[in-house]
Amino acid sequence: MLTILAAGSVFFPGLFLLSKQCLRSIPALRWSEGDAVIVSARLVSSIQAVMASSAGYIIASSCEDILEDQHWLTSSYIMFAVPYFVYDIYAMFMCYWYKLRVKGHEEASAAPQHMSTALTSYLRREFLMVLHHVVMVTACFPVSVFWRQGKGDYFQGVLFMAELSTPSVCLGKILIQYKQQHTLLHKVNGALMLITFFICRVLLFPYLYYAYGRYASIPFHMVPLSVPWHCNLGAALLMAPQLYWFSLICRGALWLFPSCRSNSVLSASRYRKSRKIGMYYIVC
Repeated sequence: MLTILAAGSVFFPGLFLLSKQCLRSIPALRWSEGDAVIVSARLVSSIQAVMASSAGYIIASSCEDILEDQHWLTSSYIMFAVPYFVYDIYAMFMCYWYKLRVKGHEEASAAPQHMSTALTSYLRREFLMVLHHVVMVTACFPVSVFWRQGKGDYFQGVLFMAELSTPSVCLGKILIQYKQQHTLLHKVNGALMLITFFICRVLLFPYLYYAYGRYASIPFHMVPLSVPWHCNLGAALLMAPQLYWFSLICRGALWLFPSCRSNSVLSASRYRKSRKIGMYYIVC
């Protein structure tokens, strides 16, 4: 287990550094440090999402008995992915830091106290996202690996597939970064993000209850009363931020349609703010 944990600790930061170096050194690209950091962070998040979704599909499709069947990949991928959430807190801060510098809120040769100020601002602005990552490491990890005692690998696999929505979120952030909100690609990706996030992160939890109800021959509406209270509590705590982020995505998506916007400066400003809110606060 420690070997797998160590592999994840090397893989995700290493992939980030490799991607950043390539984007800065390839002659055809030669991006700035800030652009390379931001795009590399999105790339690593997308790769992790593809890996998690693939692992989830393999696990879920191999479990005929959704409660008792086990798959070796379940605990292995959890161990491998835990370092990602630690790394991603750092990567999100670096993205935030470079965005501040580009916007002129910080000088290019910022002093250490400016970095600490930026860190405080980052933690305040991204509190829910950072909290989500901390909970994934400190609570979801031990529960998934130790407390389950090998039961419910199917449900864990389905939860992995929630990451299917992440690549479209990351692409949306990159398009916004390069001011491509007017393109067809941005609109198509926005619609795809809305659909995948709703299916993979909002409908996911009702589906888990439905799957267990069918397995135990319990009516859907009776499942919450039939499972342990801590299962309901865990599902509620995990679903709450997804609903919040989905509401932000919906608010941003309303401005994709020209009929919803006027040509006034105020409407344009609200459009940019809504799109940034809708795209920026999602989990990868």
